[in-house]
Amino acid sequence: MDPVRTLTLDNPGSRNALSTAVLRGMLDDLATAAADPACRVIVLSHTGPVFCSGVDLKETAEAKPGDKLPAELLADVLAVLWEFPKPVVARIAGPARAGGLGLIGAADIAVCSADATFAFTEVRLGVIPAVISSTVLPRLAPRAAAELYLTGDVFDGTRAAEIGLVTAAVPADRLDDAVAGYCASLLRGGPLALAGTKQLLRRTRNESIRAELADLAHRSAGYFKSEEGREGVTAAREKRDPYWI
Repeated sequence: MDPVRTLTLDNPGSRNALSTAVLRGMLDDLATAAADPACRVIVLSHTGPVFCSGVDLKETAEAKPGDKLPAELLADVLAVLWEFPKPVVARIAGPARAGGLGLIGAADIAVCSADATFAFTEVRLGVIPAVISSTVLPRLAPRAAAELYLTGDVFDGTRAAEIGLVTAAVPADRLDDAVAGYCASLLRGGPLALAGTKQLLRRTRNESIRAELADLAHRSAGYFKSEEGREGVTAAREKRDPYWI
């Protein structure tokens, strides 16, 4: 069996939006991979031209009071990815937005095509990039984080590498070779040593990622359920400007 297991975001019709079903499927797949000793490395990839458009706005807009929002379930997925005992490599061959950047931040190594684009679009929806901050902010240069969080502006793969969001940005035709190269290097490490090294890399947190993500998920849900957040999500779905523009 191949020691490299690929987990694929495979709903290109929705631009690989993170719905409850997708997120629960990811949790199941990650649990299976964690328990399988033959699996040594996880590659997080995608079908279609978009890596991930963020949480599913249609499902978010239709949520009833008391429903768990996709953004809240995303917190569970990010916690599992961050604590995952095996190396995780993200392969990004297209645009990533909002919640999709949280997945990238949670990966140990992230490789993108230089022409991939990224944006923290939350403020333009009237919400905040709360949940993803747990995995993204440890990666980003502080000045870049402030600029890109507050403006929501789009930036390319080259800048993503410069500010630490991704490990490397390569020409599109070299992306798969670059990912394969990292996987080959990771397979040369002892499984227990890799797991222990990942713990070393995570040990600087002042609180557990699960406690932090529980707080951030609560904050995120509050903004998504606010008048401004509902207007922003609705406006995005209707392809119009929200009332504050």
